[in-house]
Amino acid sequence: MMASSYNAKEEDGHHSGSSSHGGPGAMKSKKPDNTAFKQQRLPAWQPILTAGTVLPAFFVIGLIFIPIGIGLFVTSNNIKEFEIDYTGVEVDTPCYNCAKNFSWNSTTPCVCAVNFTLDQPFESNVYMYYGLSNFYQNHRRYVKSRDDSQLNGVESNLRQPSKECEPYRTSEGLPIAPCGAIANSLFNDTLTLYYIPPNGTKLSVPLTKKGIAWWTDKHVKFRNPGGSANLSTAFQGTAKPVNWRKPVYELDEDSENNGFINEDFIVWMRTAALPTFRKLYRIIQKKPNSTPTLSSGKYVLEIAYNYPVLSFDGRKRMILSTISWMGGKNPFLGIAYITVGSICFFLGVVLLIIHHKYDTRSNSAEIPN
Repeated sequence: MMASSYNAKEEDGHHSGSSSHGGPGAMKSKKPDNTAFKQQRLPAWQPILTAGTVLPAFFVIGLIFIPIGIGLFVTSNNIKEFEIDYTGVEVDTPCYNCAKNFSWNSTTPCVCAVNFTLDQPFESNVYMYYGLSNFYQNHRRYVKSRDDSQLNGVESNLRQPSKECEPYRTSEGLPIAPCGAIANSLFNDTLTLYYIPPNGTKLSVPLTKKGIAWWTDKHVKFRNPGGSANLSTAFQGTAKPVNWRKPVYELDEDSENNGFINEDFIVWMRTAALPTFRKLYRIIQKKPNSTPTLSSGKYVLEIAYNYPVLSFDGRKRMILSTISWMGGKNPFLGIAYITVGSICFFLGVVLLIIHHKYDTRSNSAEIPN
């Protein structure tokens, strides 16, 4: 009995019985089955773009994006920021001698001081950053040169670091803790800020070194090896990184900010995506009264110059900044919103003019005589 239903194989020039009753060597058709999915007959929806739908969309996007961009831009501009370069490249700069004479092998620290003036007072919390330029923390081999298990306090990795740390895996036959190129290049300049009131005295500005690292990094990703309350005992049998002056268990006198959980170390280990970057160094807490956190006037930045950058044409800077609900000073997002909104609004106006000028359609057709 012949089937009355549609047979997809018959459209391909083959009878239904040729493949089912043929021998084992019969050729089978490669045509997809006659289903709505395989034959692409499923219901579909396709938007029809008309002036009545496109023009309002352009105007709505423009009217929404432009106010948002203005708000973001104004908020970013209200953030106060001060930046000073202390690399010491120019001869007349205070840190020139330190920059020229200091190297990783230097044993005596070089100290220089940079005077600057704040024209406006800084209210609320002030965040002090150090910035580096032309430093490629995003290099593939540099990013991989670490042992996260060792940084998490795993005892076996403390004694046998990952091979990804080469060539900073061992030193003089001892495993390096922390190992890898990221830890070896830890930023170690010491920045101290002083305020100079009108009477000429030198007042130290209190800097908070806790709370600068991410909570998850401090309490989850980085842990000291267990088994001993004394860190020098816990790290016994390991070597310090090649470029470090002291071992990891002497980074701070505070036991809650020492070893692998030192926040300066944790901040550095979170690598930057771009060659010019800044990292949080200290926080200047807001004063309880109405006095500005940093009053306008003269200041002195004292630097223990320990981090040479001239070998790779780098630059070093110190940044003082306040923040807002959207973070630090960054006008790009506001400019991007304003630009996109303006382009959409402009295109809406142009398309509206074109639509009214060239739309010659008429409801009644003219019949020539």
